[in-house]
Amino acid sequence: MTTIKREDFIQSIADALQYISYYHPVDYIKALAAAYEREESPAARDAMAQILINSRMCAEGRRPICQDTGIVNVFLKVGMEVRWESGMSLEDMVNEGVRRAYLHPDNKLRASVLADPAGKRINTKDNTPAVINVELVPGNTVDVHVAAKGGGSEAKSKFVMLNPSDSLVDWVLKTVPTMGAGWCPPGMLGIGIGGTAEKAMTLAKESLMDPVDIQDLIARGPANRAEELRLEIFEKVNALGIGAQGLGGLTTVLDVKVRDFPSHAANLPVAMIPNCAATRHVHFELDGSGPAELEPPSLDDWPKLTYDASAGRRVQLDGLTREEVASWKPGEVLLLNGKMLTGRDAAHKRMVDMLNKGEPLPVDLKGRFIYYVGPVDPVRDEVVGPAGPTTATRMDKFTEQVLAQTGLLGMVGKAERGPVAIEAIKKHQSVYLIAVGGAAYLVSKAIKASRVLGFPELGMEAIYEFEVKDMPVTVAVDSRGASVHQTGPKQWQAKIGKIPVVVA
Repeated sequence: MTTIKREDFIQSIADALQYISYYHPVDYIKALAAAYEREESPAARDAMAQILINSRMCAEGRRPICQDTGIVNVFLKVGMEVRWESGMSLEDMVNEGVRRAYLHPDNKLRASVLADPAGKRINTKDNTPAVINVELVPGNTVDVHVAAKGGGSEAKSKFVMLNPSDSLVDWVLKTVPTMGAGWCPPGMLGIGIGGTAEKAMTLAKESLMDPVDIQDLIARGPANRAEELRLEIFEKVNALGIGAQGLGGLTTVLDVKVRDFPSHAANLPVAMIPNCAATRHVHFELDGSGPAELEPPSLDDWPKLTYDASAGRRVQLDGLTREEVASWKPGEVLLLNGKMLTGRDAAHKRMVDMLNKGEPLPVDLKGRFIYYVGPVDPVRDEVVGPAGPTTATRMDKFTEQVLAQTGLLGMVGKAERGPVAIEAIKKHQSVYLIAVGGAAYLVSKAIKASRVLGFPELGMEAIYEFEVKDMPVTVAVDSRGASVHQTGPKQWQAKIGKIPVVVA
């Protein structure tokens, strides 16, 4: 009988979470590097380059790949011959490991978990509790998969109860375009089939822990129906032309995972969960000999890329006019310089409430740009921690009022804007720019100064003022309302030519 000590288990969880905060799985990096070499879309290629450069920087600097350091998912297979030397429950031990990892002084991770989610939404301050799945299995070891799932990709999770005669592939191809780019492609799709509603979702989530091996499967051919589905969905989703960051291109997914389970004769439950460009997970096993030893990957597995800033148009934000903004073209790369504000969900809600009451805002937005970001706390000599963009569509419902009543000139975020926001941007001759989701540490190096100007009690959701130098962004919606997230995928779907483009 194996004895697992409490401290060994807790420290292993903590070490694993620190490890995955700055190390991408090597299989993901190799697959992304290969996709980068194949990519023909300049915009998508630029986005993938930033993700790869960011990943190497994080591995070298041991800082988070993404500012959204995720909600913790743990899958445990506990051998029935294991004995625990602990006065704590399994759940409490996992959460203590999470607490240690997220409060680590040398690499503090962003706490994103809120208690009372449908009420006061109060931050737990240490990213607990984790979401834990436990199986009792034969054996005398503890098998552990640890993942940190970002909110942008988790928000795009889908579930459907199909009729047994319905086409699963047709549902996937209809659904993926509705997910937009908020899940930060290129990533992976995990698909769970069968069981019950909750079983299908668990299958989909757990499948994302599997290695990226679709190219091996293509080479050897499918051995069962699940593998046939993987290949068909992989080819057809990439043929949609969505591309990296939704900008249009050859690669939207690097792999598709499929797991199934027997289901009721009347049902075909199907779950689909994407993993983003900040794919973070690790596997280890405890056998009673001590905590897990996680070997750092070799940096030789990362391509040696540098970001060429000379391709972008340098823009001075201070004193920028609407006439200058009107000259920017959809898909154009800009390098931002000067002062910008930040603000996301909570700050926008506060601002709109104040505007409705006729109260002055804590900062004048007229002629300014606002960056949708919730940065990681800085460590050592950093001005700010990793500070990549959050999904902009969550701010769509505030956009018309904020543009109309404050004179805000532009916004920076990630992914597409919805029709309401695009109409507001066009009406007020504003602009929407995107930074690359999954390049948070790279983006943070462009931020040379930071200070809080409003709502300090909101923590990472406060209004900051950043001073930036050559921060790379792409024009996603211009002042006339043209959106690259609408035009880019259509163009590349037509170029790929495997799926007919439907003209509305």
